[in-house]
Amino acid sequence: MNLLSLKIGIVDEIYKQWEDITWIKVKIGNKEEQAVNYNKLTGGIKKGDKVVINTTAVDLSLGTGGTHFVIYNLSVKDKKLKGEGHIIKLRYTPMQFKCFAAEEQESPYHNIIKKFKSLNGLIVAVGTLHSMLGPVAAMIKWLKPNVKITYIMTDGGALPLPFSLTVKELKEKGIIDKTITIGHSFGGDYECINIYTGLIVAKEVIKSDVVIITMGPGIVGTGTKYGFSGIEQGYILDAVNTLQGKSFAIPRISFKDKRLRHSGLSHHTITNLNEITYSRVNLILPILDNEKNKIILNQIESSKIPKKHNIMFVDGSQIEKALRYFRLNITTMGRKYFDDKEYFYALGATGKAIAHQLQQNR
Repeated sequence: MNLLSLKIGIVDEIYKQWEDITWIKVKIGNKEEQAVNYNKLTGGIKKGDKVVINTTAVDLSLGTGGTHFVIYNLSVKDKKLKGEGHIIKLRYTPMQFKCFAAEEQESPYHNIIKKFKSLNGLIVAVGTLHSMLGPVAAMIKWLKPNVKITYIMTDGGALPLPFSLTVKELKEKGIIDKTITIGHSFGGDYECINIYTGLIVAKEVIKSDVVIITMGPGIVGTGTKYGFSGIEQGYILDAVNTLQGKSFAIPRISFKDKRLRHSGLSHHTITNLNEITYSRVNLILPILDNEKNKIILNQIESSKIPKKHNIMFVDGSQIEKALRYFRLNITTMGRKYFDDKEYFYALGATGKAIAHQLQQNR
């Protein structure tokens, strides 16, 4: 049984190139297809290079991640290790590589991390989809322009942070200030081994005012109750509370998703808050029309969520102004703001509540 498919192609065009990532067109036989090269993993790339590419996602007709990836450039000579660090990510795979983790003994942050005692109420919002990051961050920054926002990317979706064009745009526009990649995700301003040290670095090293945590682009789902990578939201919220932060669960709400399990308040949110998270968190829900509010209330009341967590309803409709102000055109499952307003209202409500909490903390 083959677990991946490999093909050899010739680089036909380079159409987007940054420090960490290059998007290319590659010729496979008589066909030209899109591929991605991670420059720090597989080296620089140019037109005419002969490359070995992983075509698995495209062969499976996947949506997110449905592109080819260069895994070896036959035109590049041997590469030698450079830079500091000895922590390995993608361990025991053919693509294992080293990074300089903030926790390492040689790191200038090692002693700071060792002396950590508490997040001391640091506000941390935890989501289940990458598309939640931009709207929540934009709402906070629109209301509180001087706030320092750090994004922690987990390894529940895409592993390379440079794959996210959203993060690139948010950083360029000053909406998020720093990034941390944890677990086997990589490419952040800081590399950390797990969520606990990631939070500590956000607090003690970066001096963040707000932290937003989501996986990278893409989510693994199976249509089963527990078989989705967004279940990480539950135990990450507990991690925030264990370190004495102030946790906000970002809800997933939609009335446009045709799948029953994601209609109204998604089962992702219900499952995490009802069964996975043990500590008390803040759940901010948007004020919608009466009929939709009633549906969400019925979903919540049939669970343990009202007894376990703090629930507040907030008007999140100003998210449209925040997105327009920053000229963000974020989509979720291919749907834009006007296609799925309730989804974005939920993110706006969370961002607004966080901005209000920041005002109270002053």
